[in-house]
Amino acid sequence: MLMILSMSMMIFLISSIMMLLASSLSKKSFNDREKNSPFECGFDPKCSARIPFSLHFFLIAIIFLIFDVEIALILPIMVIMKTSNLWIWFISSITFLFILLIGLYHEWKQGALNWVT
Repeated sequence: MLMILSMSMMIFLISSIMMLLASSLSKKSFNDREKNSPFECGFDPKCSARIPFSLHFFLIAIIFLIFDVEIALILPIMVIMKTSNLWIWFISSITFLFILLIGLYHEWKQGALNWVT
């Protein structure tokens, strides 16, 4: 037990030192205004390079990521079915899917899934 604790402390210490070294050596102190400005074929840009994006598109992307993670959580349910108690597996699977459906219904009623052009 003492050996595992000492090895984990040593690994933590080495990784902390490496992160501090990497962050201190990678700092760039020279900030040039010309290098930080947007570049359009050698000319000054006609409009702002920071064009605002659609907030609705951002919300759709976030919802997609959330449901993508939920699918990754659903996939192991079939594998677990063979090794667990069937009744407990059924109740937990139905509960998880019910919570997901409630979330989908809420997003649908809020209008976040309607694509407005």
